[in-house]
Parts: sequence; structure tokens; C-alpha cells
Amino acid sequence: MSPTADDARSEIAFFDVETTVPTRSGQRFAILEFGSILVCPRKLVELESYSTLVRPSDLSLISSLSVRCNGINPDAVVSAPTFAEIADKVHDILHGRIWAGHNILRFDCARIREAFAEIGRPAPEPKGTIDSLALLTQKFGRRAGDMKMATLATYFGLGQQTHRSLDDVRMNLEVVKYCATVLFLESSLPDIFTTNSWVSPNATTRSRSNGKLSNGGSSISSSTSGQKIEKDRILSLADQRGVEAHPIFSLLTTNSDEVVEPDTVQADAFKMDSLSVELRAEPLLSDVAMEEQPDNQNSDISVSSPVAASEGCSGYAGFLEPEEVSIPSIGAYLVPFYRGSQRIQLSHNGATLQLRCNHLRVRFGVDDKYRNNAGRPKFSFVVDTSPTLCRVLDACDDIAQKLSIDSGSSSEWRSVVSRKNGFVNSPTIRLQIPTVNADVPRYETEIYRKEPSGSSEKLVFSQCNAAEIKPLISTGTLVDACFSLDHYDYQQNAGIRLVAKKLFIHSN
Repeated sequence: MSPTADDARSEIAFFDVETTVPTRSGQRFAILEFGSILVCPRKLVELESYSTLVRPSDLSLISSLSVRCNGINPDAVVSAPTFAEIADKVHDILHGRIWAGHNILRFDCARIREAFAEIGRPAPEPKGTIDSLALLTQKFGRRAGDMKMATLATYFGLGQQTHRSLDDVRMNLEVVKYCATVLFLESSLPDIFTTNSWVSPNATTRSRSNGKLSNGGSSISSSTSGQKIEKDRILSLADQRGVEAHPIFSLLTTNSDEVVEPDTVQADAFKMDSLSVELRAEPLLSDVAMEEQPDNQNSDISVSSPVAASEGCSGYAGFLEPEEVSIPSIGAYLVPFYRGSQRIQLSHNGATLQLRCNHLRVRFGVDDKYRNNAGRPKFSFVVDTSPTLCRVLDACDDIAQKLSIDSGSSSEWRSVVSRKNGFVNSPTIRLQIPTVNADVPRYETEIYRKEPSGSSEKLVFSQCNAAEIKPLISTGTLVDACFSLDHYDYQQNAGIRLVAKKLFIHSN
């Protein structure tokens, strides 16, 4: 992989890192293996490959949990090179090329930048990224079940995932090719190729009533023996239309840190006309420590028409008031997450539990001191909560914590309701306002202004920063909130995060 000019580095660099798994708060990840392949964007064939085990500076970071995840133990890496010794090679592979991988925006990109920072060297920068977890979840949908690489591979009959870097990137490429081909065929005859006609007998689905995984249709054992992957099946299309029109570039995003959770369902997943994204040569900013760029534009908030607003907030379908929740009907089950992990899903009578509460009084206004994986502010605010809501959330805490312990988690559980000394009779909760980290960041939460008459108008923000949102949600403001209950377990801290889906801010 000899160095070339950035503008000539047209190959796509699929890469994956295997790492240690932190077992206590503040412990870092350490790279144990790096693997990559360079792929021709016109033919989607592998041109070159590179993989190596990596010896961390502290072998004690390789815990039993880490070994269970990827099978790499201390003996395997004791004679391997350090990251500093392979840094030149990794930089040459990645810098100035399109990066591709499964969940790379959230995980692998951050680990690469951390590793270069630890040795005091500038990290490589891509000219675009293809995160197959985010893009395939959005475009391919949940027809294959959850969006883990192992599940997608099983869906297409590609065999078992090994959780080793080079094997995983090769499997990743095949999954992307299969998905792009299916979407291309569906777009050519949309009236014939419907979603149901493409349900594979290998597809893994989850029963909503009990959360258990089951296989739809016949049980089929996947094996790679004797299987030949047709690497050139869309070669002629690429040669005729050129690289810019190739289906794989419909999955390309530049400088985008948007992460779509595996269980997300997107509308119009099969429309190929919505897949094309312009490729621009811009570096991907750090997923871990990216500073906000100065913005001299004036903050501006516009209000959509009442008609449009009413269409955007049509009812509260799927959200229950605390008084509507029966405590004995609350349940919890484990659902697959990313990289083999699981998270807890709370339910009520078999349906996902989401709540709505009116007239919540803001105790502390919008806080933006914490940062997300893309380095952008994480917005949240604190509200006083009613006894009824406390009972529901306390019950959810108890049920989710028990399942967390039963599933083997050793993380410290943090209560969703905060009760501090001096405020015993006035408990609070924190509501998160998530953002989508696209080229133009936006609030994922739908935010409305509610008039005394009861009518609501949706607010449209020109920017996504504290200067706009803080004046709207300040101490003493009343808000109506629709929110989800999302489980988290990270760096030995676990609990339930309340994520605002809709906010109705009362006018003074």
C-alpha cells in the first residue's frame, strides 16, 4: 500500500479494530488487532489487505471479558508490535481515503484517533465515510432483524462472524454488496419486489411479547464450505456508469457522525432515489474530542404554520400518561445491541413503554457541558416530577436493575429519579434532547411552542446550539414532554436515560 496523492486515493478502506473491554470507570480501550482491505470502488473487489495483532502497553487490560468477546488473550499479543510500531502503516492505509466499516463512526474511528493521540501523532483523516450500521439500518430496514453484522451475515448465508478484524471487514464488504444489490433490484421493479417477498428464511426476528429471538420460516444452517461469493456481479454496472453512479456510493456519507440505533425503522427504506449523496472531500472531525467551530451567523428560530405543526404532532400515539400505567404490567427483556452486547427494553402489556407528562416545571435549564461521540454538546434539562411519575419510574428502575444484575452486569445502577438531601419532597428527573450529527446538526426531538389556547406550533431551528435552546427552556418554564426510557450500561455505570421525543414549551 504505497503512498499516493490524496486526490488519487480512490480505494475504499474497509477496516475494523478489536479492542480490550473496559471493566471499570475511566479505563480506556486498547487496540488488540487492526485489519483492513482496500477495495476498488468500480468493481468492489479486494485489492490489498493488511492485518496485525497489537500489543497494548499494559497487558493487564486484557480481561476475561475481553477474551470472551474476541478470543485474543495476552499470550497472543505478547510478541506483537505496539501501535506506535504500526502507526505509519495504519496512517498510510487510511489517510485521504474513504473509510468504511460497521459502526465505525461510534467505535472504530474513535479508537484510531485515541491510539494516535496516545503516541503524540496526528490521526489520519478520511475524505468520506460509509458506516454500514447506520446507513443499512436506514436504507435496508429491519427485514433481517437487528442490524448486527452477525445477523446480516446469517440473513445472506455468509457464515458465522469470527470477531477478528480481517474476517470481519471482508464479511462487511459482502454484506454491503448484497444489500446494495437487493435495493437496486427492488428499485427497478418496485411493484413486484415488495418487502415481504424478500424475507429470508435466515432472518432473525424478535417476538414483541417476550423479546426472544426466533427464526422465521424453516431452520436453515449456514455454512461457508463450498460457497463462492460472486465478487464481480455488479462489475458491468460500475464500468458503464462510473464510480460516482455506483450503488455502493449511495451508502456514502461525508463528514457525518449520524448514528442510527439498530432497532430504528426508517420510512421509504427501499427508494434508491433517496440514497444518492454527494461526495465531498472534507475531513471527518474527531468522534471523541472535536471542538465547536466558530459560527458568526445570527441565531434564528422560525415557526412553522399551525397546519404543518398539527401534522407533525398528531396525537400522542404510543405514549402513556403515568396514570395509565399499570405497575404489574411493566416488563423488561434483553434486545441485541452492537458488537455482541445487549440492552434492556422496557415494555407495558407487551408494547414498548414510552411516557408523556404535562405541565412539568423546569428546575434547571438546558445544560450543554457534556459532549457526545462527535464532540458536540449533549443537551439536557431537569424538571420536577409528580408522585405518580415517580412510582412508575421507580418501578421501571427496579425491574430493569434486576434484569441487569441477572444478565451479569456489574455496573453501578443510577436511579432515574434524583432525590437529594434537602429536596426529599421534590424529586427531579433529567430529560435528554438528542441531536443528529449530520453535516448540518439538528435536534432529533420535535420541539413545539404551546399557546395558552392549547394550539401548538413547531419550532424550526437554523442552528443546533445552546444560544437558541437555552432561552426557551429556562428555570420555571412549563413543558409537556413525550419521552422514551432508554437503558445504558457504559464504563461501569448503568441506568435508564429519559430521551425527549416531543417537547411542548408553554408560552409565558
